[in-house]
Amino acid sequence: MTTTTPNTPPTDIPASSSSSNVSLPLSAAAEGVAPAPPSRGSRRDRRNGGAGGGGGYAPTSGLAKAAALAAQNGLPLGNDGNVAQNSSDRRYSVAALWSMAAENDVEVDDELTKAQRRLRELKTRISTQSKKNFLLERDVRYLDSRIALLIQNRMALDEQQEVASHLEEIETAEGFLPDDRKRQLYGNLFFLLQTEPRHIAALARLVTLGEIDTLLQTVMFTIYGNQYDSREEYLLLSMFQNVLSAQFESATEFGSLLRANTPVSRMMTTYTRRGPGQTYLKHVLSARINNLIEHQDLDLEINPLKVYDQMLNELELETGKPSGGLPRSITPEEAALNPDVQAIIGPRLVTVMEITESFLTTIISSLDQVPYGIRWICKQIKSLTKRKYPEATDLNLCSLIGGFFFLRFVNPAIVTPQAYMLVEGNPAKHPRRTLTLIAKLLQNLANKPSHSKEAYMSSLNAFVETHKQRINRFLNELCEVGDFYESLEMDQYIALSKKDITLNISLNEIYNTHALLEQHKDVLCPGEKHHLRICLSDIGPAPPQVPRAENKAIMLPLFSRWEQPITDIPSGIADSQLTHGDILYMDTKAMFVQVLRTMPAVAASAVSGGATLNLPRVAESAATSRDPGLVRKGIKVREMLMQLEEMQVPGVDRSNGHALMCDEIRQELVHLGSLRDKVNQETRSLDMVFTTILDHNNYLRSQLESYKAYLQNVRIQSGLAPAGNKGKNGAAGGATAGAPCKFSHAQLEKDLVIVESNVPANRRANIYFNISSPVPGTFIIALHYKGREKAILEMDLKLDDLLEKQQMGVLLLDLEYVQLSVTRILALLNKTFLKR
Repeated sequence: MTTTTPNTPPTDIPASSSSSNVSLPLSAAAEGVAPAPPSRGSRRDRRNGGAGGGGGYAPTSGLAKAAALAAQNGLPLGNDGNVAQNSSDRRYSVAALWSMAAENDVEVDDELTKAQRRLRELKTRISTQSKKNFLLERDVRYLDSRIALLIQNRMALDEQQEVASHLEEIETAEGFLPDDRKRQLYGNLFFLLQTEPRHIAALARLVTLGEIDTLLQTVMFTIYGNQYDSREEYLLLSMFQNVLSAQFESATEFGSLLRANTPVSRMMTTYTRRGPGQTYLKHVLSARINNLIEHQDLDLEINPLKVYDQMLNELELETGKPSGGLPRSITPEEAALNPDVQAIIGPRLVTVMEITESFLTTIISSLDQVPYGIRWICKQIKSLTKRKYPEATDLNLCSLIGGFFFLRFVNPAIVTPQAYMLVEGNPAKHPRRTLTLIAKLLQNLANKPSHSKEAYMSSLNAFVETHKQRINRFLNELCEVGDFYESLEMDQYIALSKKDITLNISLNEIYNTHALLEQHKDVLCPGEKHHLRICLSDIGPAPPQVPRAENKAIMLPLFSRWEQPITDIPSGIADSQLTHGDILYMDTKAMFVQVLRTMPAVAASAVSGGATLNLPRVAESAATSRDPGLVRKGIKVREMLMQLEEMQVPGVDRSNGHALMCDEIRQELVHLGSLRDKVNQETRSLDMVFTTILDHNNYLRSQLESYKAYLQNVRIQSGLAPAGNKGKNGAAGGATAGAPCKFSHAQLEKDLVIVESNVPANRRANIYFNISSPVPGTFIIALHYKGREKAILEMDLKLDDLLEKQQMGVLLLDLEYVQLSVTRILALLNKTFLKR
């Protein structure tokens, strides 16, 4: 994850010996293109005898220098002075740089700054935790299949060793690269990869399906790991543009576009799992899904063959006779014609369509909440399709857009909500089947339905026909977003004032990426003078992967070897529309905003219109305050205001009380106040997301602990691990073997281990549980009543039985008087007995 915004790296230009100089922005210098001519002037013609004239004021801040470069490269100043203009149209100006600076001013410590700091820290934690969850999910996916083999006793001892390696604990201590030169070379390589997304885009098309997950981990959660940073997001989307363009270019037929399970499709799916996508799914789908899964007994199966078999089973239970006189083995077509089956399915079809319509309405009404990146990818799919296949109909276009939005994004969350942190635990059998039917129906809406494999779904065609135009309108509206190129250019200019760029990356992420680049370098960078080729040649062969326990994360400083220094900012201004008066005016206004933010009473009065803003008095108050920092600013801003008056800059007139500047300062303060409310609202929203992510992390860890305990048991029994490899008390790092651990009814209820209890409320205080583990992998749960020596009931549990229940989606363990959560009782046993 990038911790700060990097300087923008120009490419294909001579190396600079000075790392402190400012480089040209990517848009101008990266491709060796001359800066564009200025496009239009400022509304305030603050020229004092010409563009280079008179004032002698040179910008001192990094932001001011960035603005000067922006103007030099043709970025317009804007057609009015309203710096608080609505930024939703994504049309930025040089003047907006000062507004953006005020929004992120580190020199002010007011309520906005504190709120922004909390929000930044929260976003960093979400990004970091998302990467941890991604790694845990990958381990759990691998272990799911391996543990299934263990349960069936079908795994060799060497495979057990491999599984064990996936369960090793990784210390979080920071690692390091012992070779300082290698550290610098890798810093240059990853700076090049981050700022020139075409290299990763090309690599993604070359790797195999077996290699893509590790590459995606590095790309999505490390190189572009700051999921809420606009610059990293836009660079990542630039990579997607390259990937999608190449995918469409190589497509041989329309029907195959974006449908196969390829590295590219995997990349698109992984993108939707980032923070913004997860937040959207949580806000939009969680309530609907949780409401549905509460109805555990609601059976809405509409497959005639399954309904027929279920009907026969119920008849056998009622009559005690096999099949009730009906044939057991029939075809799906015969089952669909059975009158009793039709009578059962009819009402269910109506209910399924009603529930699906409620989901559809919720999704359509959430258009404005869909993350920008998801919508932008939909827009690219539509644009590339129209260019590749001009004859494609609107139905064809919507089919492809829906293939991404529903098939890759929304439907997986509906089918497996527990994996997307939308629900706690696995849904019961009937709700799980209903969610699958809803996802199928939504997919049929988005795509042209094909019922070759599931003919019974054709019974829902009426729903598809009724809502087809509605869903197509939504899919087209998804694509109606602006491009980010101007925003990215602005972010690149802002990046000029940033330094000390670092990447939090593991050793194996570095080495794996290096190995893949080395493997495909003849395709990626065939020319000897290609920057990527030079980086790879300087580093040398890729080191082998280190063992899991040694795979430490390091802080890798990033920098560019190819910079074009610009040291003479004032001379650059002379060739642009940005005058000394412009720079001084905007710097003065920005400093007054800084000062007023430290005077909340004066600022509030100015915003409400209760008092006229007197700039000289504000400067004097600051200059005579008791705060040394504020004193310096007050003296400085007083001098700057006087200099503007001496230069006779239009709009700065003492006779009218500096009305224009006062008005703009007031607008900026109003904007910042509104921004504070938005920041606080976003923080509250993301706090919920972060809590959910942490809960999911705990769930994944409990699964890994279950697997670890079971594997240890298998290895002990097979002789692969010594039986004495336990904790100091005799058990595997937990309680003494055979010695029971005591838990009260209230404690287990509070920890959500007890889901339902038939014990009368007035007797629960006298109920307690003794849990013991006489041998590894076996547990005895005994329910006791205070004062009675003998247990009311006892139950023997095997670890593999519990794991099998969990794998089959069984949620509850019935102990007659209480029902326990399978997942949470496993976690409790792990914590108490089985941790090594």
